Amino acid sequence: MYVPAAFALTEDETVDALRRGGFAHLVTATPAGLLTTPLPMLYDEERHRLVGHVSRANPHWRGGDGGQSVAIFSGADGYVSPRWYPEDASRTRMAPTWNYEVLTVHGRLVVHDDVEWVRANVTALTAAHEQDRDEPWRIGEVAARDVDAMLRAIVGVEVVIERAVGKAKLSQNQPDRNRRAVIDGLERSASPGDRTLADRMRISPSEN
Repeated sequence: MYVPAAFALTEDETVDALRRGGFAHLVTATPAGLLTTPLPMLYDEERHRLVGHVSRANPHWRGGDGGQSVAIFSGADGYVSPRWYPEDASRTRMAPTWNYEVLTVHGRLVVHDDVEWVRANVTALTAAHEQDRDEPWRIGEVAARDVDAMLRAIVGVEVVIERAVGKAKLSQNQPDRNRRAVIDGLERSASPGDRTLADRMRISPSEN
């Protein structure tokens, strides 16, 4: 991924992005071509790996085992209109662009066709996403035989991380007044995604 210096995440910011995890697009190179699967993944910080699971019916786990992979996590993103910049001569030199956040995690895919590994993964994944709910769901609420059937229908996957690259293109290369104007424009948008991007821009440092 091309990352100009102004948009590169620091090592600490990259680790923070890994910890957030979330929904990834897992792409694996195989002799037959590229395999792609969208799936939630968690960062196992102790082992420095991304972990998740796929349906047993998904060919990704059979064809991708051992293959070089990249998991792509997309953050906030949105269109930036030149009309948002201050009304002076400089605006005539501005062009439309797109602001966004993305993390790419590169490594080797390892498959775990192991019920207990998958059980631990499902437990950790649900705990991470249920923790802020008033009544968190637990896998123990399901009858044991139903849990076993569910676990046999999925297969564990993990990416042994070799490198992680983070990019946040949030108008850091613009003068402060232009950057503030973009934030204002995004905040006026009817799109919740645009307003989320404005929030991310507000907390991200500018290089100017």
